[in-house]
Amino acid sequence: MCDIFEDHPVIAGELLKLWPLIRETPHLIWQLLTKRSERIAESLPADWGEGYPNVWLGVSIENNEYVSRADDLRQIPATLRFVSYEPALGPLDQLDLTGIEWVIYGGESGPLYRPDDVRWALSMQRACFAEEGDCAFFYKQEAGIRPGMNRAGFAQEFPIPQRWMKEARRYDDGPQAASH
Repeated sequence: MCDIFEDHPVIAGELLKLWPLIRETPHLIWQLLTKRSERIAESLPADWGEGYPNVWLGVSIENNEYVSRADDLRQIPATLRFVSYEPALGPLDQLDLTGIEWVIYGGESGPLYRPDDVRWALSMQRACFAEEGDCAFFYKQEAGIRPGMNRAGFAQEFPIPQRWMKEARRYDDGPQAASH
C-alpha cells in the first residue's frame, strides 16, 4: 500500500522483494499505480521485456495539469495500461486515451474532501465509449465524506487486456469446434 515508484531507499529495497513475488504469483493480477510516472522505466526489473502478463500499470491523473503522466505510461510496455482519475479535482478533457485500456473515475472521500463535478465523469465516460471498446470506464464514486457514494447512471466496466484477447482468439470455439 505505497507508491512503489517513489524515490526512497526503503522502496528500492522492497522492489527487490516485490518483483520475484509478482513472478511467483502468475494467478494474481497486480495493479501498480503511481503518480511518479517518470520513474516507472528505471524501477522495472531487467526481465520486464514486454511486461509481465499479470501486471497492469497505471498512473493517477487528477486533472489536465497532469496528463503528461499518461504520455510517460504509454512509453512502457505493459499487458494493460490504466488511468486512475482519482481524486477527480478538475476536468480531464485533454487526456489522450491512445494506448490506455481503462479509466477509473473517483471523487475524493473523507472529512476534508474536495468536491467533484458530475460533468467531469460524464465527459470521461463519453471519451472512453468513443474509443469503440478499447477503453473501459469504471465509475468508483462521487466526492463525499464516505467512500462509495452515488454510482447511479455510470458504467462500472473492467478491461480485457489486448494480449488476453489475442490469446482467446486462438482458442475460438466457433462452428468448427462443435464438430469434434
